[in-house]
Amino acid sequence: MRLNRVTSMIGVILVTGGLFVALTGGAALAAQGSPNGAASQRPVFYEGEQVTVNMFEVPASEGLLEHNRSINTIYASNDLDDEQDFLSVIDAIQGEGFNPLWHQVLIVFNQGFTPRQFTSEDEVLAAASGANPEITLVPTDEVYRCSIVGSK
Repeated sequence: MRLNRVTSMIGVILVTGGLFVALTGGAALAAQGSPNGAASQRPVFYEGEQVTVNMFEVPASEGLLEHNRSINTIYASNDLDDEQDFLSVIDAIQGEGFNPLWHQVLIVFNQGFTPRQFTSEDEVLAAASGANPEITLVPTDEVYRCSIVGSK
């Protein structure tokens, strides 16, 4: 009887220890952030409204840019893999020409203009036009897989 009780206690200790390791290991992985999960969510602007997107870069995306003419555009102040100076601007949402593939276009402020936040594609395109444009748009060779996961 005493041997069964000791065996049961050892079993409880092993199960408890295993659960602890599993739970704390999982928390450590979650803290690192998955490139495909909630850790890759960020706010962006669409037509003056803030929405939340989940995104990750599509590797080897040059072919996508050459052959897929329905890719959307995401305007960013810095490469999307880096911290942003401003929130990015997207040109479509579900129900309005949305495609989950987004071509990254960088916003570079021209000399003599103070960097600022844009909130719509119309604002971005207006700032890039005219005889003395405020910004220069620099297309990259990067494509991101984005989904809109909520509004702010």
